[in-house]
This record gives sequence, structure tokens and C-alpha cells, in this order.
Amino acid sequence: MKSVALSPEARTAALQAMGDRELDVLVVGGGVVGAGAALDAATRGLSVGLVEARDFASGTSSRSSKLVHGGLRYLEMLDFRLVAEALQERGLLIQHLAPHLVRPVPFVYPLTHHVWERFYAGAGVALYDTLGLLSGRARGLPHHRHLTRRGARRVVPSLRKDALVGALEYYDAQVDDARHTMEIARTAAAYGAHVATRARVVGLLKDSGRVIGATVQDLESGERIDVRAKQVINATGVWTDETQGFAGERGKFKVRASKGIHLVVPRDRIRGDAGLILRTEKSVLFVIPWGRHWIIGTTDTDWDLDKAHPAASAADIEYLLDHVNAVLEQPLTHEDVEGVYAGLRPLLHGESEATSKLSREHAVATPVPGLVVVAGGKYTTYRVMARDAVDAAVHSLDAKVPASCTENVPLLGAQGYTALRNSTHQLAARSGLHPVRIEHLLGRYGSLIDEVLDLVVEDPTLAEPLTGAEDYLRAEVVYGASHEGARHLEDILARRTRVSIETFDRGVGAAEETAKLVAPVLGWNDEQIAREVDHYVKRVEAERESQKMPDDATADAARLGAPDVVPVSG
Repeated sequence: MKSVALSPEARTAALQAMGDRELDVLVVGGGVVGAGAALDAATRGLSVGLVEARDFASGTSSRSSKLVHGGLRYLEMLDFRLVAEALQERGLLIQHLAPHLVRPVPFVYPLTHHVWERFYAGAGVALYDTLGLLSGRARGLPHHRHLTRRGARRVVPSLRKDALVGALEYYDAQVDDARHTMEIARTAAAYGAHVATRARVVGLLKDSGRVIGATVQDLESGERIDVRAKQVINATGVWTDETQGFAGERGKFKVRASKGIHLVVPRDRIRGDAGLILRTEKSVLFVIPWGRHWIIGTTDTDWDLDKAHPAASAADIEYLLDHVNAVLEQPLTHEDVEGVYAGLRPLLHGESEATSKLSREHAVATPVPGLVVVAGGKYTTYRVMARDAVDAAVHSLDAKVPASCTENVPLLGAQGYTALRNSTHQLAARSGLHPVRIEHLLGRYGSLIDEVLDLVVEDPTLAEPLTGAEDYLRAEVVYGASHEGARHLEDILARRTRVSIETFDRGVGAAEETAKLVAPVLGWNDEQIAREVDHYVKRVEAERESQKMPDDATADAARLGAPDVVPVSG
């Protein structure tokens, strides 16, 4: 499959195409499920549009624990079907769909009781491995193993001696969720989908009680476009209820938002070759290897405030630090925290007051003719959710439509990745970059690495590290704007790269250089460059302020002190 660039020109063409003719399917929402639905529909031969109000993955899908996993704790809830389904998807992603973006990661589960806990937890992990094997897609992930206390501390030397009596080690997988979501959308575009971000649905078009499309506002120009479609798929996650409201009908189900926050700390603050999974009184807590960092999370609390910018409070941060410090020899302090991010899980509304007990399963409904709603679920099973949503949409189409084939559709960058990884040193010699840099690029772009290296050939200064965020090359931020659909500085620093959570200054030091690098691609003048940098700095200041607040209400008010991203000046 030939790649396509999600360039500014491609966005303009996509919006024009969506307004010019009736589509088979219009997908609303550019998170992982919406992008997956666009890819599913496009690979069935349907004409497809995908619109997103902000940026790909700018809501829930960039703020997860960055794990692709079966959900070990769901075994305790006896939800074997959900776990088996998720493990099947985990295997598909690692082996076939996105091997460049999804990779195995080991976890140590400390045991605090003798005999019975080893038997109980060991049986659960053994079942987890067995369900993975039964899926036929567990190849490449080692089997779990039992560890003594000394063995566990060899793997994770930072563990306190008195925090465990032994441990289990097992494997799951991790993903850069924002990159993965963007790559799904880009793959959909390669198969013919019309894709546009900063394009907000402001109303649904109806005829005789049937939804026949949507009115979309281009947030960059202010222009409104009527997009007609035989079927509209609402994949807006925690905004599901609001989007359903455009239809003027009561929804078939309700979605409840659960807030999860994560901390990012440097890798040297915790010595270990594996992640940790710890029990808390409410749920579980992960300490996850993330390049030169660790991600620590998550919380699981009800949230009914601003959905676009969920805020982490001081209480949230303290909760995570307290729980992780209970098992570490050298406790973490607030000064160790490089980044903090908060996200909202879209959970199907249940009777339980505790959001950790609400359903992680998904539901698909057709509240009115022409409108399909998909909600709930978990990141790992996005492809299944997308398939089910498109199945519901094509059920109402007159023409015979092929079944989903996305389990056989690798994402852009996947094909040829393994061969290129085997040729790391040759690529390094050819490009003049260090092999470690090549490994970094392969782990982000896969076989699309040549498109990034081509930018370096055209402008050798792009081979230099980004000032203030040396893990990334200057070429990567330019590529984010020219090929990956980034429209604003925040898109680059928060999602195309993860500079906003991987540096102590949250990306402020890299902001001006980044803005100047992408300005020629995005058509920014000096005034717009200054506005973009100012917006980003104020966003960081508001986030930092919110993280000092004692509770959700005050944190939310502080976070809303920064306005949303400014449109490109005319």
C-alpha cells in the first residue's frame, strides 16, 4: 500500500471532497475507534469521510496507559470473553498489524503473602498465558515465570526488600497510542478515506426522521460544509451523549467518564528491567517502561467537568506517589515528575458507583435511522469495536458490502519493518545517523523511515536534535506537519512527539524552534508563530497550576485558564 501524506493540502482536498458528493459512511471522531471505523469502511470499498473536532487522538486515545493488553484483572471478574478477545487483538498488533508501534514489555507482580497468593495469582497469570496461546497469536511473548524475592529484586533492584515475599513475571505489550491512532487514520486515507482534523460536527442533517449527514465547521477557516452520507457513525467517546443529542432523540445507552492520571519520571529514578503491576485498594497501578522514562498510573475516578481538558489535581498526584513509594527503596518526590497527563475513559453507564467496576465492553446501537453509535470498550479492542460499528452501518445500506478485512490490513509502516530493523547498521551508515537514532526512528515510523530521511537529504540541518528535546530530530517535527496531519504546535509537542510529557519544562524550551520549523509547511507568518508559542506556554502554565489544586473542581477551573488553540490567521 502506497503511503499518502496528511498534508495541509490533503486536508483542504478532503473537506472539499466530502462536500461535493454523498458518502457511504461519515465517521465522527478521530480517536482510535473512529480512525479504526474509517479504515474498516474504506477497506470494504465504501466511500468514507472522517472528521475530528481537534486532532487525532486528542481526547482519550492519547492519554491512556499506553498498554496493549488483555486486562489481567478482568480475569478476577470472570470476564474471560473480553480477556480472550483482547489477547487476540494484542497478538494481531504485535505480529502483523503494527509491529513497528506495538512491542512486548515484561511486568513484575510482587507477592505479599506466602503460598496462597502465589498459587492464586500464579493460576491467574497461567490462565492469561493460556488464553493468549489459544488465540493462536501469542508467538513472541515469553511465558510467565515465578520469581523469588531475590530474583524479583534482580529484575527490579529498586524494589524494597520488605515490599514482597516473591513475585511473578509476565508479558504484555505497549504502544505510543497517539502515533498509533494517527497511523490508523493515515492508513484509512491511503485506502481512499477523506480525512480532516479541526473539523467539528455542529449538527446532523435529517430528512423525514432519518440522519442523512452532518454539518461540519472548518475550525481553521470558519466555513461550514454540509456532508451528506448514507450512514453516520458516532465514535466520539466521552462526547457520545452530546453528539447523540444532535439527532434530537434519546440515546440507547449512556457513557460515563472516568478520569485516569499518569505521571512520567526519568528512567534513572527507578532501577529495573521490567515494569511493575501493583494492587491498590481500588484497582491496580502500573509502572511502565517508556523509553528513557517510566509511566506511573493510573487513577480511576468519576469525572463530570470539562471533557476536552481533564485536569490532574494535587490529590491525584499524591495518590500515585504514595502507592508507588510503598514498594520503592528510594521514594519518588514531586521534583522527580517530568510530566503529568490526565485522560477520560468512556465507560458504559452501569449501576455501580465505582467507575472501576463499570463495563470495559463496548456497545453499538442505532438510535435513529442513518446514525450508528459505538461507545465503551478498551484501547486494545479498537479494531473489533470499529468492525462492529461498520457492520451496523452497512446493514442499512442497499448494496452488498464485503465483510471486514482489517485483521489482514497492516498499518502504514508495518510492511518491511522487520527487514529494515535487521538492517539498522546499514541504514545508519547510509544516512550518517547513529544506529540508536535509526532504532528510534524505526520504532516510530517503521518502513516509512525513508520519508523522514528524505527530509534530511533535502535539508541536512534537520538531522540535528530538537533543541530542548534532544530525543527527537528536527526532521520529525517537520514530518509531523507535512505528512501526519498536525495543524498546530500542540499537535506536534503533545502527540506527534511526546515532548510535552517527557521533558521537565513540558516542551516550552522546544516550542519556538518547533514553531519556526513547521511554519513554512503550515503557512504561518511571524504573528502566527508567536501566537502558537504563546498558546502552548499558557497551556503548560495552566496545567502546572491545575496540578497544585486540591481537588477536581479547582483543578478544572485552573486548567481552563488557558484558551483553546488559536486558528491560523488569515
